[in-house]
Amino acid sequence: MLLKELRHHLTLSFAKVAEYQRRGVVHFHAVIRLDGPGGPDAPPPAWATTDTLTQAIQHATKAVSATASAYADQPERVLRWGSQLDIRPITLNGDLTEQAVAGYIAKYATKAAECVGTLDRRINPLDNLNAYNLRDHARRLITTCMQLGTEPDLAQLRLADWAHMLDFRGHFSTRSRHYSATLGDIRADREHHARLNDITTGRLPLFDEDTVLVISEWEYAGKGHTLGDRLLAAAITGTQCGGVHDL
Repeated sequence: MLLKELRHHLTLSFAKVAEYQRRGVVHFHAVIRLDGPGGPDAPPPAWATTDTLTQAIQHATKAVSATASAYADQPERVLRWGSQLDIRPITLNGDLTEQAVAGYIAKYATKAAECVGTLDRRINPLDNLNAYNLRDHARRLITTCMQLGTEPDLAQLRLADWAHMLDFRGHFSTRSRHYSATLGDIRADREHHARLNDITTGRLPLFDEDTVLVISEWEYAGKGHTLGDRLLAAAITGTQCGGVHDL
């Protein structure tokens, strides 16, 4: 079966979260799921088993790579996934349940780069890092990021802008479009709920959807000083309307 034909049989969906380890390395956790061609509401084909998905993940981690260009006295390097690969099925009553996964994600959502000992805001290149309460290891990592950020060949990476994140620019959580409800749908539901709540509590009157409610309006009053304001300003500052005079 060709890869482009696979979409007619199943949909590969995933959700990924990034976790900062204390040593400053980003650790990834992913939930990978096989659905039917219609998405989460459709079951996958009978041959798309847990073992099949496990084998596919193992193959992918060995097949993918990224090339880091040579820099200064460092040669070109090929980056690959390491040997630490832990694949466990999510079940209703097994060792790893959906409730446990939700708990893990909630923990990662509140665990940013500060656990490494760095800052939660961007760092100005002129800042004195010794003035911040940084761990030695984090300070060295940030210093390296700032130094590399001054190199013209690496300017497109914006390393100095993301030094406080140890140059990891990704969001802590990403997912495929078909994994679940989109963020746009969630925002729309939240706005709809907030509007209904304001109406039921009396904070917002009930209007038709196409009604424009004007709360206040602005009128243009003009710009600059009036003649009276100019004379008053000149008297206070010791200037004349036509220039400056000596006192």
